[in-house]
Amino acid sequence: MGRGQLGVYVSGQVLGLSRRKCQQMPMIVRSLTSSSDSDSYQYLQRSKLPTMYFQKSLPRLPIPLVEKTCERFLAAIQPLTTAQEFSDTQQVVSEFKSNEAPELNAMLKLKDEANKHTSYISEPWFDMYLRDRSPLPLNYNPLLAMKNDTRPQYQHQLVKAANIVITSLRFWRSLLAGLLEPEIFHMNPKKSDTESYRRWMRMTPRIVATYASYVFKAFPLDMVQYERLFGTSRIPEIDKDYLVQSPTSKHIMVMRRGNIYAVDVLDTNGNIEPAREILARLCAVEKLDDSKSPAEVPLGVLTSSERNQWARVRQHMIKSSINNELLTQQIDTALFCICLDTAEDPVYSESDPIPAFKNMLAGKATNRWFDKSLSMLLTADGTAAINFEHSWGDGVAVLRYFNEVFKETMNRPFVSTDDLKSITQLPVNTDKVRHLNFEIDDHLKNEVKNAYDRNLKTINSLNMQMLIYPKLSKKACKADRLSPDSIMQLSFQLAYKQAYGKYVGTYESCSTAAFRHGRTETMRPCTLATTEFCDNVLSSQKDFDAKKLRALIDKCSTYHSQLTKDAAMGQGFDRHLFALKHTAMTNNKTIPKLYDTEAYKRINYNIISTSTLSSDGLLSGSFGPVVRDGLGIGYSIQNEMCGVVVTSYENGCNGKEFVSSLEQSFNTIRRVIDESK
Repeated sequence: MGRGQLGVYVSGQVLGLSRRKCQQMPMIVRSLTSSSDSDSYQYLQRSKLPTMYFQKSLPRLPIPLVEKTCERFLAAIQPLTTAQEFSDTQQVVSEFKSNEAPELNAMLKLKDEANKHTSYISEPWFDMYLRDRSPLPLNYNPLLAMKNDTRPQYQHQLVKAANIVITSLRFWRSLLAGLLEPEIFHMNPKKSDTESYRRWMRMTPRIVATYASYVFKAFPLDMVQYERLFGTSRIPEIDKDYLVQSPTSKHIMVMRRGNIYAVDVLDTNGNIEPAREILARLCAVEKLDDSKSPAEVPLGVLTSSERNQWARVRQHMIKSSINNELLTQQIDTALFCICLDTAEDPVYSESDPIPAFKNMLAGKATNRWFDKSLSMLLTADGTAAINFEHSWGDGVAVLRYFNEVFKETMNRPFVSTDDLKSITQLPVNTDKVRHLNFEIDDHLKNEVKNAYDRNLKTINSLNMQMLIYPKLSKKACKADRLSPDSIMQLSFQLAYKQAYGKYVGTYESCSTAAFRHGRTETMRPCTLATTEFCDNVLSSQKDFDAKKLRALIDKCSTYHSQLTKDAAMGQGFDRHLFALKHTAMTNNKTIPKLYDTEAYKRINYNIISTSTLSSDGLLSGSFGPVVRDGLGIGYSIQNEMCGVVVTSYENGCNGKEFVSSLEQSFNTIRRVIDESK
């Protein structure tokens, strides 16, 4: 399992709009803010194809053949095992394939057949997330930082926050009304992302719409997770959490210096309030907060706790009728959370972005509420980032939202610093902006202190390194007929082997959103092909045969592309084995011996945990290591460069040493490509 990962790699890229293009496009601002009830203001999009047009016709996630799953598992563990270990594992897998697997698979298929509205992995995967008692920050909640706006009038913290809130509400209202464009992966956007394609689809019966779309090489993706983007909170309970959702809420939650506010952003009819009014209410939060002290007991830090601990504290809190109302009616129901950091918190710096990224990924947690499905964080200088709770969904939905927010706030901002001049003098409307004043007793005060201390200890043990490498890029890889993702994953394998002398369990997630209620599948990038390349590189420093090594890179790229295709088509092995084990557990069957083998444990001990995103608006993405001696590698390969953010823990894997080795690996692979031409 790859905790905290974004899980959005599809065999292609998610399209975005570059910052330069956004800034060059004409501004259409004032006419849109003059009428708050006009459709042009209330909705982000007015798609002619309903948002869920393809949902019913999406194919179901296939359950792989047991034989194929066993075959793929053995291929994946071979690079990580000795000859004797592999032979022993082959014997166990053979017994599993003949004995327990057929019965468990039949039970899994029977349940799947009885639940055609969903996928075989959806319920057990969801259950896995909600049962894990680990704290959410670092273990699950990832970070997506957004590129800054170079125009000062739109980069101001409250202006940026207001524009993000407005676009978020426009996105949400479009989704609820079925007006948001369906999520479709276009293999050739010039041919399929067109009006003629949409016209053809409108004439196609919904029951076969997905298959008709395939003719255009346009692949609709599951959108059921989008419904939980807003108004959703994870509620801590002993042993297993649950989600609550309030899609008709009209307020958001705003945090500043640990104080919590509820801010109305929709009117009584559910329409988005005027843009300047939303900005005024955020200004009112700042004004109100400046009149107070920072929260003496910052309750948000409780959401960084181990889940059973937080559940017990919450149970204590709701014994107070005031606290119960504030939690259940104001925080849990908020559409999303805006976290306004102050000058006392780290701000983004191009020369040293790590303090800001680390604070946005987890930080002191005094100004965070990690249980919200979606939190938008803004530093004092206006740098924006998303931190999201992971159980409800994966990166596809969040990235779509991220891209839409980036595109519109760059191209069509609704307010600027010019609007601040007349707003800051207005009185605070305490009906629309409400400070949440909790009852704090000594027990709660002590629990908050303990949670703060535990979280601070964890955060202080977290290391983060960053590397930007301009000589390997998407453009360069494609010019050299190589898979960009394959090159990145090969570089990670070479770097680890070079630094630590061994191969380890490696995790890369791949979206299965092309299927109804698909989640993710795991790709295992450490293969016999990658180990062959790494071993040859490390043994040939004096006899560097570039053409031979280039042939091995091509072999790695071809094999990696096949792994990607298999995973995206639901033909991996990890989720199937996971579901078979879950089936045994829920039916009181003996857990097969396979799951107790050293090979199974080793491949699922993900020392190298990786996740990638493709977005022109992405400044950085990161998440915590999934094991104490592991590495969390958020990476991106763009048209002009590639980059990584690597997290590690003190006394675990040395992230700084790994990044240094990774740069050497990039240089080696670049040399092979250049000298083999």
